Amino acid sequence: MEKLLSFINSLRIADRTAFAEACGTTVGYLRKAISTKQVLRPELCARIERASGRAVRRSDLRSDWREIWPELEISEAVIDVQHEEGV
Repeated sequence: MEKLLSFINSLRIADRTAFAEACGTTVGYLRKAISTKQVLRPELCARIERASGRAVRRSDLRSDWREIWPELEISEAVIDVQHEEGV
């Protein structure tokens, strides 16, 4: 959730609203969810990943992501390796 908070804080105010709307929610809801450590619905996690351009990934938002999206485990590993290699 820290990545989500950092991402939101990095946006201009108007962009925060547009980001939240693209996720189907509000900035207030996202901030409350972050501060209360609420577990976000899988659908919202996927929308956040898409709207953030993968700056915030589903795996950043839920510790049980492997159970929900087991197919992502391989792609997450590939992305991590590419990131380490600077690709």
